[in-house]
Amino acid sequence: MKKSTRHSRAGRATLLGLAAATATAGLGLGLTGPATASPTTASPSTLRWGACEGGGPALDPRQQCATLSVPMDYAKPHGKQIRIAVSRLPSEDPSARRGALLLIPGGPGGTSLGQPSQKAKVLPQEVRDAYDLIGFAPRGMAPSTAVTCDLDTSDLAATKLRPWPAPDGSVEGNMANAHRMSQACARNGGELIRHISTANEARDLDRIRAALGEQRISAWGVSYGTYVGAVYGQLFPHRTDRFVLDSNDNPDPARVGRAWLAGFEQGVEDTFPEFARYASTPGTPDRVAAHPAEVRRVFLELAARLDRAPLPRPGANPPVLDGNELRQAMLTGLYDPDGYPALAQLINAARKGQVPPAPPAPPEAVLQNVTAVAIGTICNDVAFPASAADYSQDVHDSRAAFPLTAGMPRGPMACAAWPFAPKEPPVRIGDKGRSSFLLVQNERDVATPLSGARKLREALGRRAVMVTVNSTGHDAYLANGNACGDATVSRFLATGRRPATDLYCR
Repeated sequence: MKKSTRHSRAGRATLLGLAAATATAGLGLGLTGPATASPTTASPSTLRWGACEGGGPALDPRQQCATLSVPMDYAKPHGKQIRIAVSRLPSEDPSARRGALLLIPGGPGGTSLGQPSQKAKVLPQEVRDAYDLIGFAPRGMAPSTAVTCDLDTSDLAATKLRPWPAPDGSVEGNMANAHRMSQACARNGGELIRHISTANEARDLDRIRAALGEQRISAWGVSYGTYVGAVYGQLFPHRTDRFVLDSNDNPDPARVGRAWLAGFEQGVEDTFPEFARYASTPGTPDRVAAHPAEVRRVFLELAARLDRAPLPRPGANPPVLDGNELRQAMLTGLYDPDGYPALAQLINAARKGQVPPAPPAPPEAVLQNVTAVAIGTICNDVAFPASAADYSQDVHDSRAAFPLTAGMPRGPMACAAWPFAPKEPPVRIGDKGRSSFLLVQNERDVATPLSGARKLREALGRRAVMVTVNSTGHDAYLANGNACGDATVSRFLATGRRPATDLYCR
């Protein structure tokens, strides 16, 4: 499988349970107040840029940082303010500068504060000349004003955060987890936890736009960032310049985060065959079986065996390898073809009754912060069903139709017990506004499957063109895509030229 030059994955966090950032660029000096950051007008830049702290050797020395004050509650714009950390890597050719390119991270619970330095290593020269690259830490994410639920360490396990049901399909344990986690967030999250949402992140982005002095802003949103970008374009339709949405979320306004979780059903079915081909290819160092169908059978039988008899895994969270831990490792491994060897190694070791050491986890403080932002965003965006009966039949049906994911995509997350009603209805994405979107989407993506991306394409209507890339993995542009898709996106960012109609990149 041929890939484009890959960019760093630091900072990727995805729908309650994938690894979080282990380092972010720190705050610079200076703070701009709400009076100089109108969400509806532009003025000369009011951000006071300074040196970034704590970025380490990966940080480009040209990257600058600043802070911006925004309302915690946009219904009370002159009430309590919170800080948003912002970063910038200036255009490399001021004479060719078009404006600012906002890097919208995935998640919820991701940050793009260090991404200007990372993306500058892979973006083509004409894009680096055309834009200041702008990163930020979304509300609630350190070093912006941060939030935590202070969960028990055991509840930070991916198999707790994602609702993997019991071996018999019961969701009672998931409901107990949901109540415990939601109560911790309500107890420890303060007032801010109630004001973390996609719509408020979009409003924060417009404050950033205004503070930068830009009438319009361009953006590159990845994964959950595609939904943020689409919501921004809905709330501020005349402020969008060139928007790239990469690895696209289903924008279903009735389900929002539930639709993203459900997408794993099809996403796994789309991508597991690629892993199975790898793991059955002669000469593969960790070959699992002789044929792709056999790899699937081996995986399902091993997961069932581990459901019955977990293997100890000291130092891991939880300290066992059971069926759901194997399934979660499968999800993680399918995000990127580079993860296939580790997944094959784990399968082969577990078949022999051996378990390799667990991958190192980010610091607990980082996990606590990421998890709180993820829970707050998903639960505040839309109300979830609140009883086990609301999920049991869906989980049963999912287990029958999609055995690899064992019902998890239809299970109850923490939001099933969220004690707060959403403060506003979900944003419905529509086709009114500037035609300024280019969607890029891999055909085989475990987390944001093509089927969901087509829903966003349909919702945006005449405002968008979609490039479908014949490739496998999460994140397409300059990552797991192909040369055709990369060139199409780069040309759009640099010149504004899009394909006249939807395009398929072989």
